[in-house]
Amino acid sequence: MTQAIISGFLLGLALVFSVGPVIFTIIKLRINYGLASAFYFISGVWLSDILWVITANLFGALLETLKFYKIQIGSAGGIFLITLGVYYLFFKKYHTKAELDEGVRIKNSTHARLFITGFLLNTLNPGVIALWLAAATNSAGKPVEYIIATFSICLGMNIAADFLKINLAGKLRKKLDDKNIAIVNKISGLLFLIFGVALIIGVVYTTKHP
Repeated sequence: MTQAIISGFLLGLALVFSVGPVIFTIIKLRINYGLASAFYFISGVWLSDILWVITANLFGALLETLKFYKIQIGSAGGIFLITLGVYYLFFKKYHTKAELDEGVRIKNSTHARLFITGFLLNTLNPGVIALWLAAATNSAGKPVEYIIATFSICLGMNIAADFLKINLAGKLRKKLDDKNIAIVNKISGLLFLIFGVALIIGVVYTTKHP
């Protein structure tokens, strides 16, 4: 069991310190719309991770098959990120500091869209698929208790870290003015574009040059 705890802890650390579009989205949402919006988004990411973990451990052959569609999945994820980037950079209207301090009301339909966005953002990332497949392969043949302990610790650490990130983003929000809020949102949109283009180029290159 000690080995399972260590494996889960190391895998959790890898996730906690990974940098991607999710962390920047959490910061952007927490600053612009508050705790609930960030929570709905990250809940979609968590659900995606949980489903990939279950799929990797129970249906590893299915995930192996998905490798043959790496370009299609990666391209879909890249296009999704690029679309979000263009929207946030050129079309999204942001609230002023005064409006944010008063509180911005968000419809339930918007929360649902944020949840779906988080789910798709994580699900359409070939890197996420590869990570969970590699972790499941490493745990193959181990007792069920070992597998449950490893992935429970890993996911638990990741969820706890996400709560911490949301809390830190909330503290950052109090120190921002209108200009800085606009800069944060523009940077977030630009990073979506960069991650999207990098994802497409990456999956095409790695597929042709394994």
